[in-house]
Amino acid sequence: MIHDILLKHWGFSTFRPLQEDIINSVLEGKDTLALLPTGGGKSVCFQVPALASEGICLVITPLIALMKDQVENLKSRGIKAAAIYSGMSRDEITRAIDNSIFGDNKFLYVSPERLESDSFRDNIARMKINLLAIDEAHCISQWGYDFRPSYLNITQIRQFIPNVPVLALTATATPKVVTDSQAKLSFREDNLYQKSFERKNITYVVAYEEDKYKKLLKIVNGVGGTGIVYVRNRRKTKEIAEFLIKNGFRADFYHAGLDPKQREYKQDAWKNDKIQIIVSTNAFGMGIDKPDVRFVVHMDFPDSLEAYFQEAGRGGRDEKRAYSVLLYEKADILNAKQNLKLSFPGINRIKTIYNALGNYFQLAVGSGKDVGFDFDLVHFCENYGFQPMVVFNALKFLEKEGYLFISDAFNTSSKVFIKSSRETLYQLQVSNQKYDHLIKLLLRSYSGLFSDYTRVNEKELAKRADLTENQVVKILKKLDQLDVLYYIPQLLKPQLIFLTPRLNKRNLDISQRNYDDRENAAAGRL
Repeated sequence: MIHDILLKHWGFSTFRPLQEDIINSVLEGKDTLALLPTGGGKSVCFQVPALASEGICLVITPLIALMKDQVENLKSRGIKAAAIYSGMSRDEITRAIDNSIFGDNKFLYVSPERLESDSFRDNIARMKINLLAIDEAHCISQWGYDFRPSYLNITQIRQFIPNVPVLALTATATPKVVTDSQAKLSFREDNLYQKSFERKNITYVVAYEEDKYKKLLKIVNGVGGTGIVYVRNRRKTKEIAEFLIKNGFRADFYHAGLDPKQREYKQDAWKNDKIQIIVSTNAFGMGIDKPDVRFVVHMDFPDSLEAYFQEAGRGGRDEKRAYSVLLYEKADILNAKQNLKLSFPGINRIKTIYNALGNYFQLAVGSGKDVGFDFDLVHFCENYGFQPMVVFNALKFLEKEGYLFISDAFNTSSKVFIKSSRETLYQLQVSNQKYDHLIKLLLRSYSGLFSDYTRVNEKELAKRADLTENQVVKILKKLDQLDVLYYIPQLLKPQLIFLTPRLNKRNLDISQRNYDDRENAAAGRL
């Protein structure tokens, strides 16, 4: 049966090494930890057994970009899936939950923060869950390189689904993290399936190189094909991309500071081979599964071996020969140590930045829980005289402590859900000819508009309707006002969501011991 599912939905007749063993372990009802390298096909390990069983699979993941990518991927294969994450409207969340309880959703993706909600826990008990899948499972261990306190909520929800097996998946876990993760997830017995981090089709090269640009040209010329070049700062992404363009290559740059539409355009151009080489910070790659990447070059040190293997693993996912090259010189070691210091602003500085955030958004103490705001990092820093890198790292620390969450606007497409009945909609079309053409076009272009929020592209609709993009947006907003449909425009800025009510600076609890442990662990990884 599992082979039939694999063939029907993915077009493969055989599983990759360990996949079938992991799937059978889950189908036998065993708690299972799967340690597979990046590109090792982790998602198939929970998607296939979930499809082979009656009910719905609850997937916990901290990566919103990956969440959205997998939901769209499943839908494209004819499989019903939904996601819930911070920043969604209340109605969107209600719709996703209802379709998971009463509808035919097979997968529900949620961020770990969602598990803190009592109402969500009650809804879990009403769902017929067949599997609890936990992506990036190393996040539950304080010894992992990306510990997130919100992951500790996972154990608590197991009491609501006591007979449901857990499948925890990660590409990066030391032996200590493996043991700790199984204990924290309340495994009934230890059960690990592990594949070596080494990818036999990737050649790993670490080279001392004083003229990195010259060496980069040699690599690109010698290997050919599609590639990724990773650097540590935004300025260098543009600088190196321009250098490659001058030398005759189709290159572009990418970083988190770009406008969401620019990022989407650049990513699509690279995925569709209009761009050969993307030069990026580590903001690029999450949720991207381009199989034919032939080389990944690091021009600077990543933060850790785990981060290195995750980024290097974006090459050669088609199992053909690929190259991962790390170039370094003596100055890089000093820079890496300096970056480590910048990653840990003092506790007082973190508290000051948190307090400034409350003032910036005009939040009263005790208010703001689950409220999201458009967040412009540069404007915030200019307002209060902070260094952007210090603020960025302070926010990351506050995020890991569970006080706030930053949701990237990237790939947050506009969405439409038609709440009118078909009869009411038809009457509106007959009586209002100015809306008729666009409504017909919406219904022809997108399926599922009456049952769920559906991603729409205003630019594409405008082209087909012979209207401007602004005209399409104006009509959709008017139809929203008329209660015909819900229209949620694309977010243009990252969202900062407060996960707890705003606290006084003096009441913000950041443990010195936790801070020191994390700093020492980061230094150890470096």
